[in-house]
Amino acid sequence: MKFQLEIQRIERTCLFKLTWGKGQQTSTILPYPDTLSQLYQTWRNAYLNFYKTALRARVRQPKNDRGEISLRKDWHRQLVQAEAQLLLEFHRWLRRAELYEIRAKIASEGSPERTKISLFLTCSGELERLPWETWELGAEFGREVAIARSPRHITNPNNTSRRSGKPRILAILGDDTGLDLKGDRDSLNFLQQVAEIVIVTWQPQQPAASIKRQIQTALSDPQGWSVLFFAGHSNETAITGGELAIAPKIALSIGEIAKQLKIALTNGLQFALFNSCSGLSIANSLIDLGLNQVAVMREPIHNQVAQVFLIQFLQALANHQNVQQALTSAEQHLKQEQNLTYPSAYLVPSLFCHPEAKLFRIEPWGWKQRVKKWLPTRTEAMIASTLCLLSIFPPLQNYLLDKRTLAQAIYRDVTGQIPTTKAPVTIVHIDEQSLTKAGIERPVPMNRRYLASLIDRLVAADAKIIGIDYLLDRPQPNNDSILARSVQDAVAQNQTWFIFGAVKQLDGTELGVTPQTGIASPNWTLQGYTTDSLPHLYLSLPSSENCDRACPFAYLLAATQAVAQDSAFPSPQIKSQANLRNSLYAYLKDRPQYEFFRQTKLSPLTKVVQYLGQQWLRPIEDFSLPPNLVYNRLPAWQLLSGDQADFSQQIIIIGSGGYSEAGLTQGSDNFATPSAVGYWQPERRLDLNGTPFTGSEFLAYMTHHFLERRLVIPIPELGMVLTALLIAKGIKLGLAKRTIKPRSILMLMLGTTIIYGLVGLQLYISGAILIPWLLPSVAIWAYILPSINKNHA
Repeated sequence: MKFQLEIQRIERTCLFKLTWGKGQQTSTILPYPDTLSQLYQTWRNAYLNFYKTALRARVRQPKNDRGEISLRKDWHRQLVQAEAQLLLEFHRWLRRAELYEIRAKIASEGSPERTKISLFLTCSGELERLPWETWELGAEFGREVAIARSPRHITNPNNTSRRSGKPRILAILGDDTGLDLKGDRDSLNFLQQVAEIVIVTWQPQQPAASIKRQIQTALSDPQGWSVLFFAGHSNETAITGGELAIAPKIALSIGEIAKQLKIALTNGLQFALFNSCSGLSIANSLIDLGLNQVAVMREPIHNQVAQVFLIQFLQALANHQNVQQALTSAEQHLKQEQNLTYPSAYLVPSLFCHPEAKLFRIEPWGWKQRVKKWLPTRTEAMIASTLCLLSIFPPLQNYLLDKRTLAQAIYRDVTGQIPTTKAPVTIVHIDEQSLTKAGIERPVPMNRRYLASLIDRLVAADAKIIGIDYLLDRPQPNNDSILARSVQDAVAQNQTWFIFGAVKQLDGTELGVTPQTGIASPNWTLQGYTTDSLPHLYLSLPSSENCDRACPFAYLLAATQAVAQDSAFPSPQIKSQANLRNSLYAYLKDRPQYEFFRQTKLSPLTKVVQYLGQQWLRPIEDFSLPPNLVYNRLPAWQLLSGDQADFSQQIIIIGSGGYSEAGLTQGSDNFATPSAVGYWQPERRLDLNGTPFTGSEFLAYMTHHFLERRLVIPIPELGMVLTALLIAKGIKLGLAKRTIKPRSILMLMLGTTIIYGLVGLQLYISGAILIPWLLPSVAIWAYILPSINKNHA
């Protein structure tokens, strides 16, 4: 949570104004203790006297003085006492009751797991020189509050331009009169492994104009810089934004390089560190230009202190801490490890920030770091593993596929993309009414005399291709000969093609019409399996090119329809001595127009993963097509009693029509109506007690797809989920580098999700490719949404 606290002194009072969130604010007025100003001046006087030599300010230095700290005990003691008195009075003032509401508001915001709160503090004049960083604002509430300073006047937005690749640091080493900047140069080596460092410094006898031009040119480098570093003497100025001593007796004001600094900002400059004295006006002017963060020393700083601070700061920065963490780390080192040697030094550094900018840190660089950035966090790993498991959970996949075809049906209907072709299949359904009219009390196994009567009627109506969706493996002594005679007469007199149903056994072979029945011969009839272990949402495909051991029933119906219209292929003959299925495949293999049937087989991937319960890349049954465009339903009793019809252009499937006993086991040939079919035929929905969807209707859809030579291939859900997770991770990493309003991100994500869904719906129709939508979309949202909330908070 971000807060902005503005403190303004008005004569003998101070106005504290707190703003946060979407325009929320509160304020209070607090009396300003006169003793605070006096105690600050006492402390500053003791501080300057203790660190009276080798200060990084433009002061006169004794000849050959290289920066030894005054060890006179009276100034050390006075400085320690002055610091204690200053902080005591300062903290007593900040703990006054008038400020309780503001303190409580800051500390109470945010969720419990986010204990760190950002406070941007703005003040000016004498207030700006006070050590606000020591305010333990959240201590009484058990919360951590990170305090950074923000100028009163900011006319430019924060810099959102960022360099790509290895960070670049421009180090300007200025006037070293009375200083030893070799330590600063050496300290920069801490960053050599994580950044490219370019040092610019003056040379003896170099003209002032040349030195300034050298710095201006470096700042304008089109490659850009990530960090600007300065070491040397500096000072505050009232108008020019502060000045830097870039060489002996040569000063450069911030105003003189403002143009070049703006170019550097455009090229990616994020952060500036001034390891020099009195940098308040420098920090204010640079943040006003649009720089994201600036670290400065508010007071004159001793050379040795500056170097100790720099070492700690750069080490933290090299360890990829952000600049606020690095500054805090350096301050804590000065306070806890070096306070006896360098008293009060920890009070001097300050970080100025643009309130809208993200804190700069040196991101890990190189291929290992790049790979590491893409590794999932613990939460991301939980999301990814959950979605991956769901994407391979067969019951869920079947449910999602059923609902997806429903969405496709609605989309077809709304957009008017319904084919105008006629149904190529007629299903002769033996339903309850047909059984009643025929007087068949026990339809399992189906009475073969009744089947014979249906075949005779169909042959009389010139049916050329008849598929029988019944398993005729066990003899019916009284009826087999009747059915055999009807089949043989149809083949001999009308060259009718027969495809008998079979089941696929565990060894991969078929069990269908047995020789004991005498009904058919493989030399003049065909046989294909109608059932296997597949869910009735996928197409049964040949496992090899020639279907040598088993072949899908619907595939054979479509292949037969194709060659039946080819006069070059002989019709079935009773006297044939060659296996009809082998002859059919030999013919398909030698003719380019039948390439579709040769190439339609299980992919190697599908063969492997089907043993794991997956159906990757296996074509689906396209129930988004209205049933009346796929097949016509004709009750068996109506066929036997109705007018003569012409079935010469139709594929006929004789199958069960929904009676309760249908199937190899009780009712196993009756199925829940697919949701998409229920959309086209609402009367068949199970919630309305509609008629079940039969196995022969599934076969009709399969046959239609083979005839139309259009197989809808589903992209594996797991593959799309993994792809979505990678995309989401990339987006998440990209958002971390930019400041975008959460509402804008949410609207963009919502729009993209909708567009992705619409593209997927259209691609299904236009390209016969099914792209999963739900789980990949959930993956994107689950990855990105928490980061939006986190970044916003």
